[in-house]
Amino acid sequence: MPEEANKDAMRAPATPDKTNGSERPAVAMTTVNVPLVNEVQLAAATGGAELSCYRCIIPFGVVVLIAGVVVTAVAYSFNSHGSTISYLGLVLLSAGVVLLASSAVCWRVRLERKKERRRESQTALVAHQRTVFS
Repeated sequence: MPEEANKDAMRAPATPDKTNGSERPAVAMTTVNVPLVNEVQLAAATGGAELSCYRCIIPFGVVVLIAGVVVTAVAYSFNSHGSTISYLGLVLLSAGVVLLASSAVCWRVRLERKKERRRESQTALVAHQRTVFS
């Protein structure tokens, strides 16, 4: 009798039938609903700053550009071509140029949109004027 108890204790627990190794157990998922925000709500929440991207980028671009010029000048004044500091200077220099260029592009796009809105409003005004006086 004690021998049977030892046999039971030494036996591995029974496992359920093994299935294909590629199948994975189901994972509990939660769904999150993200509300859609229109432009008016975004403008109200940010105070209208979402359309002034080019104004925010200009100061950062100037600071990064100046830092890039200084670091590059220091690196090359010590003849450390190919060192980490020279690469850092070149990266900062190019990042400053990219930031200023993207700011200029954003400014031009905004200017074009503004002109287009003016044209549309004038066209609507002239069309409305024609219907009133006809």
